[in-house]
Amino acid sequence: MADIEIDIAGEKFAATFETADAPKTVARFRELLPFSDRIIHVRWSGEACWIPMGERDLGIGHENATSHPAPGHVIVYPGGVSETEILIAYGPCCFSSKAGQLAGNHFLTITGGLDRLARIGRSVLWDGAKSITFSKAG
Repeated sequence: MADIEIDIAGEKFAATFETADAPKTVARFRELLPFSDRIIHVRWSGEACWIPMGERDLGIGHENATSHPAPGHVIVYPGGVSETEILIAYGPCCFSSKAGQLAGNHFLTITGGLDRLARIGRSVLWDGAKSITFSKAG
């Protein structure tokens, strides 16, 4: 059963929290729901899109951190070397910034529709930013 619905420009995706592996990140993200912003394509990381959050301090450290999220993995970088951000991988990805390779907390996994996710990711690359909303499922 899905915990979250992610709506990217009208395309909806079910996702589940990685509560056992990233409990602090999941708890903090739940506090932000519903969360709406714009998603743009990454510059250095490969096939992924991101939500820049600037200097926002989420009050979390690293947990369940990875530099290589799989398609459908949603990670949050809590800030430090680079700005705070949320990244959604839709294909091969090595999470990095202009400061070099980073590791973000894998806290959410999209459970289906990865072919649609890849199509949207490529559309963000070629057509530009899209709206995104994370909300409780159900």
